[in-house]
Parts: sequence; structure tokens; C-alpha cells
Amino acid sequence: MRMSKMFFSTLREAPSDAEVDSQKLMLRSGLIRKNAAGVYNFMPLGLKVLKKVENIIRQEMNSAGAEEILASALIPSELWKESGRWEVFGPEMFKLKDRNEREFCLGPTHEEVFTDIAREMINSYKQLPVTLYQIQTKFRDERRPRYGVIRSREFIMKDAYSFDAEESGLNKSYQAMYDAYNKIFNRCKLNFSPVQADSGAMGGSGSAEFMVQSEIGEDDIVFCKECSYAANIERAAAAPKKSDSQELKTLSKLKTPAVKTIEELTDFLNLEAYKFAKTLIYNADGKIVVVMVRGDRQVNETKVSNAVGGAVSLGLADEDMVKKATNAEIGYAGPIGINADYLLVDEEVTLINNMIVGANEENYHFINVNYGRDFKGTVGDFRNVNESDRCPICGGAIHIRRGIEVGHIFKLGTKYSKALRAEFIDDEGNKKPLIMGCYGIGINRTLAAIIEQHHDDRGIIWPLSVAPYQVIVIPAVMKNEAVVDAAEEMYSKLMDDGIEVIIDDRNERAGVKFNDADLIGIPIRITVGNKITQGEVEIKLRNEEKVEVLKVEDVLNTIKGLYR
Repeated sequence: MRMSKMFFSTLREAPSDAEVDSQKLMLRSGLIRKNAAGVYNFMPLGLKVLKKVENIIRQEMNSAGAEEILASALIPSELWKESGRWEVFGPEMFKLKDRNEREFCLGPTHEEVFTDIAREMINSYKQLPVTLYQIQTKFRDERRPRYGVIRSREFIMKDAYSFDAEESGLNKSYQAMYDAYNKIFNRCKLNFSPVQADSGAMGGSGSAEFMVQSEIGEDDIVFCKECSYAANIERAAAAPKKSDSQELKTLSKLKTPAVKTIEELTDFLNLEAYKFAKTLIYNADGKIVVVMVRGDRQVNETKVSNAVGGAVSLGLADEDMVKKATNAEIGYAGPIGINADYLLVDEEVTLINNMIVGANEENYHFINVNYGRDFKGTVGDFRNVNESDRCPICGGAIHIRRGIEVGHIFKLGTKYSKALRAEFIDDEGNKKPLIMGCYGIGINRTLAAIIEQHHDDRGIIWPLSVAPYQVIVIPAVMKNEAVVDAAEEMYSKLMDDGIEVIIDDRNERAGVKFNDADLIGIPIRITVGNKITQGEVEIKLRNEEKVEVLKVEDVLNTIKGLYR
């Protein structure tokens, strides 16, 4: 390709509303153009990179035994109503009607569609296992699209769905996708980590996220410094902390006038926060859910939602609901005598001897409260992990980092196959629901994550595997006929050898060409200048500062060596 013929333009400065490096560089280098908030057009250079990432994914999916299809992005509401998700998915779903008032949505995800295909085509255990995938555009009406293509309203996703006869088969399909994802992100040269994750609205028995460490990430990831444990903060566990051991004392009530918060209580009683237990009241789909954690802890609302069956709506209760539960105003809730549908007690609370809790009475708290003697509830892990915690596996120190989710895999089980009656006949002639897995990769997001990890103050530094072009040939002096002729000859030889090469044949200064090559991120730059009279050219790698002088006849073998 000749740059003089290319449809592209670069920007000196990023638009003022660009927030993060990948967004700024994609706009400045001409990879994308903004169409609307959260909606972008991919220009020729950007599309080439997008297709490179897609092809890596396609190759590894095919190698793992998956078959590619293309489902419609326009999905009839009947399928979503059949699964029970038409209303549940919420305002993020783009809904529309045709001229006959039939309801549709623009697919935000495709579990229902693939399950519908499977129930029509899979009848016998002899057809299993099957894994199908597609690479297609999804639509979600994000409340706050941000960070360019990292969180947008329209995006390209690879989504795959496995269908098995047994749980053991699902485990094999899941592992095959897990291995394929590791290969995909390694080929994209990403520094990533597979982490335990919460299945959320997707449901199922287990899931893992593939996270790229980045300060702009929207997720907190917990890593152990000693072993391989890693988990999303929503799922992360930690070894429970034990409080001071004391003999159990007699329960009594203490007047605490106008003292409501943990901070006020610690000052009033001159005690550390871990001696108190917070009692928080939530509204979970209209039910009263009481959650207790240590005074120095924060509630993990995802764990709470899972504990009560996956609440569609979960939030702190309003004043009326609090009074219904406690017969007191906000600030004095406690477990003794509380009126609730659920009482969830974090495991650390059960380890506190003689704790202090609200008395469900204005201006009063109970002291010397002990779990088992004075109250009982459902014990579990309902707290957020923090940096001072220890790994639940090995007891090592943990640290928390931000991450961008580029992939997510789920063991769905029979959630969708039961709802849509996607069944097969087993080897004994019995009808059984298909056992499913779901596996997604955000392709736009993967591209942005590569840039976040591979750039400098001059521009993008593409890995060879996904670069729009691997080599750029720059004739430094366009008025020098020998320079131009040598550059053209080198360009032709590289093309003939199957190398993706571009020549900057624009009538511009060498500095302008170098700047654009660095901004666009071409991995290998060959500069043809005045040294051509000695049969020499300069070669420079985008990720290195040094410039090497080579004989013209050695260039092709050097390039091939870099490829290897």
C-alpha cells in the first residue's frame, strides 16, 4: 500500500473529550472516527487491526474444535420472553418494533438465539458435544459510554456456546475454551491474567475472566503474591481475620445518644472498629435482607445478591423499610429481634467475642453480643477483600489492581436449555436438557487493551501479530531519484515475499514521515536515505531506540528473522 493513496489522516492533538491513552491514540492515528457518544466508525487502518485480532481468535477457536456461524443481530422478543430476560436485561437493551408492531431487540448477547438453534438441530446424544461461535456486532445502550471502544454502545464480540450431554463434557468444553483464550491473548502480546469471577446475570455454576492489568480498568482484581490465586473483587475471598479472644460476657444494653455510625461509636466508646458489627438493611426485590459485617469491613453486594437467589434489584433499604425491620430510625439496626426475610452473617462476625451492635431502639446499642448465644443467621462470606487480607489458599499477602476485562467464560449449565426446552435423547432414551457453556471476547476492547499496554509518548507500538502493516519503507529524500528508486525496489521485493509492507511515498519531510510511522505504530521501519550510494539503509524497530545500518541485500533475511 502507498501512503499517498491511503484514506487516512492523523491529528496533532486528541479531541478534548478523549479520556484514556488508547482512545486518544486511536483517534490521533486515524484508526477510528467518532460517530456519536459510544459509537465509532473504524477507518481502513483500524479495520485492518480489528481483522487481525478476529483472525487470531478464529484460528484458535477452529483449532479448539468450534464451528463458526453468523446469527442475526435482530432478535425477536419471543425468545427473550421465553428465557425470562426480556424485562430483566433492563434499559441497556435496544428495543424496537416492526411495521406490524412485533417487538425485537438489537442483540446485546445471544444465549437465547444459540439455544434456539440447538433445540431445533440437536436431538440425540450422538450429536454431542457441539461448540458454535460467531464474530458479530452487539448493541447495548450504556448509560455512560466511556474510554472510547472500551465501553461503547456498539461493539464486536466473539461469542461461543458449547452444548454437552453431561457435566463432565461441559468441564472439557470449558477447559478447551480456557486454553484457547490463553493462546489468543498470548498471540496478541497482552499481559493478562485469568481470574475467578462472578457469573452475574449470565447464571451458571462457574466463570473466569481474562483481565488485562491497567489503571483505567473498571474492575478491581485480587492477586496473591505467593500463589496463583486471582479473582475479581466481586468473587474474591480472603482468610477470615480473628478478633481478640475473650471470655463471653453478659449481654447488656448501653445508652448511646445520637451515636449512629461506626466512626461515632469508636469515638464514643474508645474502641477499635473491628469490635463492632455493622448491620445493614437491603431491599432485594422487595424483601428485607439484613447483612452483618465487622465494623472495619464493607459489604460485598454481589455476594449478598447471590446468597438470596440472584436479586434483580438490590439496594440499601429506605427509611420506611428500615423502620419495618427495626422499629427504629436509621442508625440503630442490630440482629437481636430484627424482622427480616434474610439475616446474612459474615463469617468474621462469628469470630468476634463480646461485639457491639445496634439495639433496634433509638439511642441504644447492645454490648457483649455473641453469635450463637444471642442471635443466629446464615453464615457466609459477605465482605469485600482489602489489601491487608491474606490469600484464602496459601495465606500469602494479596494485592489489588485495576483490570480491563477482555474475555469471560461461563459454565451456564441448564439455565437456558431448561427455560427454552432445548433437550436431547440420551443413550437410554430419556429426554434431558442440554448442558451449556458460554464464552465471550470483546474484540474492540482487546484492541484497545493492546494499545494501553503497547504505546509510548510518540504513539502506538503494535506487536507484529496485529499490526496493520508490519514494515514501512520511508524514502527520506523524495528529490533524490536514487533514493526513491531504491525504496520502490525494496517495497516491491518485500511485497513479493508476502510481507505486509507500506511505502510512505508522500512528498513530505522525513521528520513528518517518521512521526506518522511512530504514531501509527508500524513495528519495523526501513529508511532509505543518502547512504544508499554505499548500498546501505537504516532499519529501526518501533519498540527500540537503536538504529541499525544494513546492506540492502541483507534486509529481506533480517526482516524474516524478526518474523521468526
